[in-house]
Amino acid sequence: TLLAPAAVRADDWPQWMGPNRDNVWREDGILEKFPAGGPKVVWRTPVAGGYSGPAVADGRVFLSDYVSKDNVKIDNFDRKEVSGIERLMAFDAAKGDKPLWIHEYPVKYAISYPAGPRCTPVVDGKQVTFLGAEGMLTCLAVDTGKVIWSKDLKAEYKTKSPLWGYAAHPLIDGQKLFTLAGGAGSHIVALDKDTGKELWKAESAPEQGYCPPTILTIAGKRRLVLLKPNAVTALDPETGKRVWNVPYEATNGSIIMSPVVSGDYLFVGGYQNKNLLLKLDGDKVPTVVWRNKKDAGISPVNVQPFVEGETLYGYHENGDMYGIEVATGKRVWTGTGPLGENAVPSGTAFLAKHGDRFWLFAETGDLVIAKLSPKGYEEIDRAKVLEPTNNAFGRKVVWC
Repeated sequence: TLLAPAAVRADDWPQWMGPNRDNVWREDGILEKFPAGGPKVVWRTPVAGGYSGPAVADGRVFLSDYVSKDNVKIDNFDRKEVSGIERLMAFDAAKGDKPLWIHEYPVKYAISYPAGPRCTPVVDGKQVTFLGAEGMLTCLAVDTGKVIWSKDLKAEYKTKSPLWGYAAHPLIDGQKLFTLAGGAGSHIVALDKDTGKELWKAESAPEQGYCPPTILTIAGKRRLVLLKPNAVTALDPETGKRVWNVPYEATNGSIIMSPVVSGDYLFVGGYQNKNLLLKLDGDKVPTVVWRNKKDAGISPVNVQPFVEGETLYGYHENGDMYGIEVATGKRVWTGTGPLGENAVPSGTAFLAKHGDRFWLFAETGDLVIAKLSPKGYEEIDRAKVLEPTNNAFGRKVVWC
């Protein structure tokens, strides 16, 4: 189910983590607390399963899902094959009563957690691009849903899907669209966003991993930073040429978060307590400050952590929320945020900063307003907006 904002024209959120890909909400005039009974529901409409978020741009909402008669609420690591229809839908943001258009195609999933797509669509002008869970990359016209171009990444680059499917949100930068592909020499590819033509490809890795391509400015230069299952690598985004590389092992290929920067430090956290702090020095190979430090940093699974000043806030794989001193990895406080008294495996509450507060959408279906500081988590208000319908670790969750 989708929940729309009020009828007042809102800032667009055209891709994963927002306009600047930093999880900061810059709109003015946002309420401090919810009205009695929670925010007014302007519209609801049923959709099928999936883990992707909506993209909102120019009065439209874009959302993907997976329609299947098979049991896709499977929360284990098996690659059980299921059949269904993967879809991208466009809705009128003001009404939402029915899709403006639907693009769909049959696809068999052979991935863990097969409920549906993972990647938020990315809207760029008159085009919206969507990456499906089995590697179908499609660019469509926002007004009609007509296909402009498409690529089957697995077929073109002679690879297979990672265990948890294609989950690295594509990134548009100028005329280029960056996406993880996989295969020999094509871990990442740069495509012309208008035609899908390959501009360059680069790097190899044991598997795609799940970290979205990320552009960071390091010592005044724009660098495309990849968190591969076996290394942290910086490339020149114009050519794909490697600038530096630091070996890094991600358990099960599970490096998911985008790299975060605090001052001259770059932090990476991976599954099963793998962590890495690098000291950046322009285009020189960064210095490893600490690696796999016990009881330090975090290992994010579903939730992209947020850095403010010298403190990082985020969820560890065990469901604890931490405040982290970046330079040392010290956990200055711990809690569960809006998820209740006890931590649960892969506990999930997505974070977006607005002014001096954070908005969190919790796996319980609650929308939460809170403050995060080096002193801890302070909840201001919450409202129930959705009932969870998917499964994880024996509990009901909404992980979109």
